[in-house]
Amino acid sequence: MDKKKAIRCLAGLSLLGAIIFAGIQWLNRDAGFISPANKDQVMRGKKHYDFYCASCHGSQLEGQANWRLRMANGRLPAPPHDETGHTWHHPDSVLIDITKHGLVPGKTAPSDYVSDMPAYANILSDSDIIDVLAYIKST
Repeated sequence: MDKKKAIRCLAGLSLLGAIIFAGIQWLNRDAGFISPANKDQVMRGKKHYDFYCASCHGSQLEGQANWRLRMANGRLPAPPHDETGHTWHHPDSVLIDITKHGLVPGKTAPSDYVSDMPAYANILSDSDIIDVLAYIKST
């Protein structure tokens, strides 16, 4: 093989390798982040959900009654986390932020909004929060 062919072959193989590497990185971009496919994560999440979340969001993720209508105190009841709710309109990072810090006016809620959603930053670890969200997604 002459020198020019060898250089072209090496360049082609390098390019192919870079394309394959980029493709693998793209396919794995959020692999396992909040995955309902991880059964252990889902089981841990269900335990935390049942203990910390079900009292407001319901044992079947159904939310509180009339969750779209403001209560006497001006706040909204806890929404469902099933297919009827609005939870999945938010990206995972926002769901984590809401769970960790509660609904923060001007950040994860309108600037004048007050919510009954507690912050779990001092109660649940980031891993626990991700487990809870994996459980919710699994349903």
